[in-house]
Amino acid sequence: MHLTDQILLLHEELKKNYRHGSYHAFKINDPKQRDIHKASVRDRLVHHAVYRILYPYFDKKFIYDSYSCRIDKGTHKAIIRFRNFAQKVSLNNKKTVWILKDDIRKFFASIDHIVLQNILKKYITDADILWMLDQLINSFNTKDKIDVGLPLGNLTSQLFVNIYMNEFDQFVKRKLKVKYYIRYADDFVVFSEDKFYLEKLIPKLSEFLTNKLKLTLHPKKLFIKTLASGLDFLGWVIFPHHLIPRTSTKKRMFKKLKQKHSKESLASYLGILGHGNTHNLTQKIQIFYSDLFTD
Repeated sequence: MHLTDQILLLHEELKKNYRHGSYHAFKINDPKQRDIHKASVRDRLVHHAVYRILYPYFDKKFIYDSYSCRIDKGTHKAIIRFRNFAQKVSLNNKKTVWILKDDIRKFFASIDHIVLQNILKKYITDADILWMLDQLINSFNTKDKIDVGLPLGNLTSQLFVNIYMNEFDQFVKRKLKVKYYIRYADDFVVFSEDKFYLEKLIPKLSEFLTNKLKLTLHPKKLFIKTLASGLDFLGWVIFPHHLIPRTSTKKRMFKKLKQKHSKESLASYLGILGHGNTHNLTQKIQIFYSDLFTD
């Protein structure tokens, strides 16, 4: 109704009078239940403005093999890199490939505000920018915790967690000299032909996360297994010569196609399936939704 007036008012508030508003909380199941916190339109304008300026600066500082919420990256590129690393470590399928896989326990809900703010201060010296980032970071706390947690739903949260986990990436690549490492958000994998080497890595990774980032490895999702046995990563089960969507991914796909019975949704999912060995599943979907192929 009063767009220009509201933007001019926001412009004035950003001169040290800005205060982030409250969030609208709701839950989604995708596939597990997640708590989403949605900011107001006014605050989302600020998120986009901050992201647009800071993303290009920080993206140059991230390692190549960080694939979450980055331009020209994503799950598909991560899977391609995964298979490339497996090929190299196996010497074209001549050696056994061992893979260490884990993620972070309660990732977004465990991000420590003070740690994040100190990391940002290493890269940013402008006091006004730091003040603005503090307003965004401190606008949310995980339930019953002070100065902990980022909201799932903020565009800035995607950037903040990459900045946060870049500390871990740099430790893995520069300090531990790990050659074959991939991270997507809080999921990460390390490849080696030596199982014992991967076992020795675990306490070093855990110690850094705990002491430097106040994060914890997920004990129930930590494992080392061979690629030949199939590894579940980013919605796919990957084998040396083929990959198939995990069962939960297939169920979610059929559920969403049922909810959104459209040619656009069908084309999108068939495009995703085209990246794997999914001939039978693709045929099943085409038969089940044959009405969408007719005008």
